[in-house]
Amino acid sequence: MQLLESGLKVKEYELLRRNFSDTGCFGFGIQEHIDLGIKYDPSTGIYGMDFFVVLERPGYRVGRRRRCKARVGIQHRVTKDDAMKWFQVKYEGVILNKSQQI
Repeated sequence: MQLLESGLKVKEYELLRRNFSDTGCFGFGIQEHIDLGIKYDPSTGIYGMDFFVVLERPGYRVGRRRRCKARVGIQHRVTKDDAMKWFQVKYEGVILNKSQQI
């Protein structure tokens, strides 16, 4: 969570609407890893970093377990709107449309 928060701080807690998928996941990237506060090392240089977050409700394991697999119901799945609302509440984030991007 600490790495995610520092990545969001670099993005100033602003994500585009298209960063969120229909399944409740979201991702974003940063151009330089030194923006996170990591010390620059000349041997590795500067590289970008991608973040990807998967949101699940309790009980999602029934779809992944080996024995007695079952489908996760429609009402129990995380939607795009749920993920955006979680991001706005948890991190007080701002969701921009593409035209509002700086």
